[in-house]
Amino acid sequence: MIQFFVQLSRTIGQRPSVGEIYGLLFISPKPLTFDDLIERLQLSNGAASEGLKYLRDLGAVRVVEVAGARRTHYEALAELRKLAGLFLRRRMEPHLSDGRAQLEQIAEKAEQVQGGAREHILARIKLLQSWEENASRMLPFLLNALGNP
Repeated sequence: MIQFFVQLSRTIGQRPSVGEIYGLLFISPKPLTFDDLIERLQLSNGAASEGLKYLRDLGAVRVVEVAGARRTHYEALAELRKLAGLFLRRRMEPHLSDGRAQLEQIAEKAEQVQGGAREHILARIKLLQSWEENASRMLPFLLNALGNP
């Protein structure tokens, strides 16, 4: 089970430890502490801390209260629609905005290119801008379909 999430983590460009942490929390019948994660997964403090931060920021893991326990406990959120929506909103949306600005800067610089390569570069930039526009138009529809308006 954990290997499944490690592969998924790699697919979205994250470290294997992110998949390991989520996978262990996903299959655990009870919330786990930071120390539980380190011990069971043989992770360094840094890898566990970074992985938990990423997963919490993404909304894939939450802190839960455990009666009588003083340590912080974590559990995985298992609602795929919610996770997909959070991923799109928190990871894709900012990149689309940043990408638009970067493409505008690249287009300005490309205008200064001399010779035959200029037209090819400008055509490629126009294609990328089209992709960015289409993705920006589709994102609200995807978020709405996932129940994250």
